[in-house]
Amino acid sequence: MKNLRLQLLFLAVLLCSCTKKEAFVISFASCNNQNIPNKLWSPILSHEPDLFIWGGDIIYSDTENMVLMRENYQRMKEDAAYSTFRKKVPVIGTWDDHDYGLNDGGANYLKKDSVQQIFLDFFDLEPNHRRRKQKGIYELHTYSAHGASINVIVLDTRYFRSDLSKDPSGEKRYIPNEDEEATMLGESQWQWLEKVLTNSEAQFNIIVSSIQFLSYEHGFESWGTMPKEVEKMKNMIVKSQARGVVFLSGDRHIAEISKIDIQGLDYPLIDFTSSGMTHSYSSFSGEPNPYRIGEVVSEKNFGLLIIDLKENKIQMEIRGEENVLFEELIQKY
Repeated sequence: MKNLRLQLLFLAVLLCSCTKKEAFVISFASCNNQNIPNKLWSPILSHEPDLFIWGGDIIYSDTENMVLMRENYQRMKEDAAYSTFRKKVPVIGTWDDHDYGLNDGGANYLKKDSVQQIFLDFFDLEPNHRRRKQKGIYELHTYSAHGASINVIVLDTRYFRSDLSKDPSGEKRYIPNEDEEATMLGESQWQWLEKVLTNSEAQFNIIVSSIQFLSYEHGFESWGTMPKEVEKMKNMIVKSQARGVVFLSGDRHIAEISKIDIQGLDYPLIDFTSSGMTHSYSSFSGEPNPYRIGEVVSEKNFGLLIIDLKENKIQMEIRGEENVLFEELIQKY
């Protein structure tokens, strides 16, 4: 009888484990000040993520002093909680403006090549890695799970980005730049992205953009500052017929989920924003976003994607300190 109970217990544990592992779990977040304690590492770890993605602003270091830049990255890398976390979870990511070195910075930032090497050092890339030689930090990561694959397409929205158009009225920070030559990604990165999407055989294609893709009426940085680039991206996704494209974004110190239907695409395009790990837009009082699903979260937060490859669906969650669940969306593909 004792042996039978042990066998049943073992079978129950095995069944639970198999059910749990049917999903590929991705956690992501942005806006982390290296000088402020981050209380989210433990709640993120409780979900046993298969991957963590930095959405940008890994540190705050607006400077052209590369000694200081390296010190700030190293301080974050040696942070006790983060050091423990990255020993247990694979970590990838992109940069945004404050870990790039210039607030709202783009192609004209003079130290971008130097910061690129420091950024890649932070991720322990070997000296002869291909990303050391290319312009910009964009990269494709592919993960296999349960007989399927997931592409995580990391974009660089800083290195090549044209100047933004300031709002002369002062009502907003930026207005749309209608210049035909204005670019968000630069020619080489656009060509690379087109090949990645066109050749993708992945069940899901997760695109990491440090700035929001869909929400734009707030007038801060977003893809909406370059409408022609937004249309180029939408057209490219439709033409490629890449499956399960989802945008992950940061930058805003808030979290929200935006969703839009696009002609020619047989699933909705979602932009999942998670931002504000150590400090958030706590005084947020509202802003327009016609694509928003649910509510804006202005407390410190992280994003979670529970990707069910068997059922071809994603459970998206916005969570915060103490692992509190703020918002949830389940999307079938």
